[in-house]
Parts: sequence; structure tokens; C-alpha cells
Amino acid sequence: MSTPEVVRVAMIGCGGFARHHLRAMFRQQDTTRVIVGCEPSAEQWAQTVALFEDSGLEPPPNQPDLDRLLADYGDQLDAAFIITPHVFHHDQACACLTAGLDVLLEKPMVMNAAEARSLIDVRDRAGKLLVVAFPGSLSPQVRTAVRMLRAGDLGEVLSISAVVWQNWDDFTDFWRGDPAMSGGGFMFDTGAHVLNTVADLAGEDFAEVAAWQDHRDKKVDILSAIMARLESGVMVTIHGCGATIRTCASDIRVFGTEGIIRTGMWGECLEWQRDGEPALEPVPVPESLGAWQQFLAVRAGKIANPCPPQVGLRMARLWDAIKASAAQNGNPVSARTM
Repeated sequence: MSTPEVVRVAMIGCGGFARHHLRAMFRQQDTTRVIVGCEPSAEQWAQTVALFEDSGLEPPPNQPDLDRLLADYGDQLDAAFIITPHVFHHDQACACLTAGLDVLLEKPMVMNAAEARSLIDVRDRAGKLLVVAFPGSLSPQVRTAVRMLRAGDLGEVLSISAVVWQNWDDFTDFWRGDPAMSGGGFMFDTGAHVLNTVADLAGEDFAEVAAWQDHRDKKVDILSAIMARLESGVMVTIHGCGATIRTCASDIRVFGTEGIIRTGMWGECLEWQRDGEPALEPVPVPESLGAWQQFLAVRAGKIANPCPPQVGLRMARLWDAIKASAAQNGNPVSARTM
């Protein structure tokens, strides 16, 4: 049996969510080695060092300057995992791709459609891999749902309905509450999972969007109500409530002439009900590989890219249209021009 390749990775951003990913990566020591971190916060880096030490691993060096990191460590790296505030995603991903690294990029991919197109151009010129770390698109549940939809298992798709809720307004006192850093509020943070999963399930571009948003005295959106139409005419509704009780969940349903599919923004479930059946029933799916293991499988050519930047572009165009319509008090806008 051949020895698996050890992928040498730079962790760009080493805050709390990066540590969540690192715990999973530590279980893959036969395929993964963290060579260097890039974290400007001394407090966050200290917590990351403690995680390495508590796991019995030697902490890597920290180089807070990405340009310096790529210059000093680029020839020792194969990939970068970028887990930073949204505003940095485009430039950091471009720098890593241009330096010859494959990239796993946290959600949302970028701030807007212009950045999405720019990033795709850089990816194409670099000839490297770019996977967006949306757990929905990376989940076997959503991948199975996509295959079912494309195979016509639901007959003609008629409409998609999605709702997401959380006590998100409790978490706006740091960069997520600053629109210059975050690019949006609840609907572009937790709600970005819904936007991406809906865009992935749809498999086509949005034609027209009408949206209303309420900031509830914050600098960013907290409540959102969105109506949209796909190019094929399929109707879409998305509702986001970021000011409810202490919880976080979602429900996404696709309605067809011959069946209904239910899933969630993270792909946490997959059920379907065919015509004549009394209720939704679970759909068997393979075990989830997790974001990093999925990335490794794509990189090794074992699976197709479950979340390429083209899906990120579709979602970015939808988000641009949502903002444009909300700024006009729900006046419908063409998503084709975004």
C-alpha cells in the first residue's frame, strides 16, 4: 500500500473557528502537517499554541504578515486554509493562489460579485485548486440532493423555500457588526450558508430579486425577507431572522411535481417525500468527510470539487441583488447585471 501524501499547509487566520478546524485536522496527521500560522492577534495565537500543546503537537511558527510568510515559507507549502474576516478573503486567496498554493477558503467566498470574478480569473491564471469551505456544499446530504434534482427525481422543480434563524444580534460587537469588514449582517454571515446551499441546489443563476432588510438599530442587517426567480422561472423565498431566542437552525425545502426534498444550510439532514407517500423519509448518504478531508480528496483527484468558486459567484451575485433591492425598499432588481 502506498504512503499517503502529506499536505503541508499554512493556516491563514488562527482564531476560534480555525481552532475548530484544527481539531479535525489533528486527527489526520498521516495526511496533514501545519507548517506555519498567520495570526496578527497575540491573544488568538496564544490560544492556538495551547491547542497544539494540549494535543501533544509542536506549535508551528507564526508569521502575521502574509506576504512575508509566502516569501519565507512558500517553497515549504502545498496549500493554504484561509479563515479570516470576510473583507480579507479576496486578496489573501489571490496571494496564495499566485504563490502556487491550493486554497481552501472559508465562507463567504468574497464580499461581492466583482471580487468573485476577479478571484476566478486569478485561479484560472494560477492553475491551482480553490475550494470554498461551505459545509452545506461539502456535505454528502446536499451533494446527494443535487444529484437527485439533476436526475429529475422530483419531476419538474417548482419552488425553493428556505428559512434560517439565530440570536445573531448578540454577536455584533466585533468585526461581524462592521459592514466594512463583514460585507453584511446576519444574512451574509450565518445566513450565507443558506444563500450558498440554495444557490447550489438551484444549479442556475437568479434572474430577479426583491428583498427587504431591517437593521434593528445595528450597522448591519438582522432581519431579511427575500423573494427571487431563477432563470428557469423557479420561485425562491428566503427568510432570515437574526434576533430570536438562543438557537441556530435552518430549514430548506425544494418542491417538485413528483416529490419534496428537505435539507438544512449545513447539510445536517436529507429527507424526501414522493407523491403518494405519507411523510418525509430519510435519504441514506455516505459519511461526511469534513471540510479539510473533502479538500484533500478533491486535491488528490478522488472526487470532483463540491464547492468551486463558480457557486461562490452565483451566491455573490444573489447577495449583490439582495442589497440593491433592499436599498430600494424591496423594488425588484435584475440579478443578471450583478
